Amino acid sequence: MRRLLSVAVVLVAGLVGSGCSYNTFTAQEEGIKGQWAQVENQLQRRSDLIPNLVETVKGFAQQEKDVFGAVADARAKMAGASTPAQKIEAGNAESSALARLLVVMENYPQLKSDATFNRLMDELAGTENRLSTERMRYNEKVQAYNTMRRQFPSNITASIFSFDEYPYYEIPDSAKVTPRVNFGG
Repeated sequence: MRRLLSVAVVLVAGLVGSGCSYNTFTAQEEGIKGQWAQVENQLQRRSDLIPNLVETVKGFAQQEKDVFGAVADARAKMAGASTPAQKIEAGNAESSALARLLVVMENYPQLKSDATFNRLMDELAGTENRLSTERMRYNEKVQAYNTMRRQFPSNITASIFSFDEYPYYEIPDSAKVTPRVNFGG
């Protein structure tokens, strides 16, 4: 009788604990989705600023067409991306293209005196800062969720209800290399 009572208590505790972790997983998933929406907002803001920046720079640096093509391609990838993983990849491509554009810009110092260019660069810098903050917040939410998903006893709930792991927003290796500025050629 005592053994049966012990088993019943363990089962009831497991069910109660499982229900709590299910609700927590659900809340965390919604938090991740909400935070991802913020990342997308900033990615879209950056994509909206890019054509104006490109047109301003184009007026000064027409021979750098391949850089502008890469920026346009990156924007197109962002527009066509539908999953977080695709958007992370497209966002990283956009970051890489912008880095190359900034190198081109450095080769044309007269751009810095243009008021439109300066305003756009300030907007882009602000957007990059916002995007960095939103990516950090997204990764924090993913970390909390993925950690809980792996801990006992919530890992049982995660397995039963198919709570899958979320990807981190990671910077590609190409973005870790500092762009080289060359004023000589």
